[in-house]
Amino acid sequence: MKSMSYAARVAMAVLGAAMCAGSPAAHAEAAAGLALAQQQNCMSCHSVTRPFMGPALHDVAAKYAAREDAATYLKHKILDGSTGIWGMVPMPANTQLTPDQASALASWILTLK
Repeated sequence: MKSMSYAARVAMAVLGAAMCAGSPAAHAEAAAGLALAQQQNCMSCHSVTRPFMGPALHDVAAKYAAREDAATYLKHKILDGSTGIWGMVPMPANTQLTPDQASALASWILTLK
């Protein structure tokens, strides 16, 4: 069996902590968000808790949590990509995602603050 990467271990720890303190629906949403992020290769450039190629998702959630349009804003950043907001490395557009998937990812990310 292949060992789990550091990023995957951290993500699983965060998921485990979320599951200890919430409703079954929140647990299912956290698990679905993490699974979608892993399936769509978000975790290739991002980690939940530490900067990697891109910012830590926890930091993204903290930065945008106060915005009333945070979920919509992040959805568009996920779909369209961005550059210069978090440094020199651009985030490419995620054209493989549907708008619903991008919305689900944005909502999940905002729970990580």
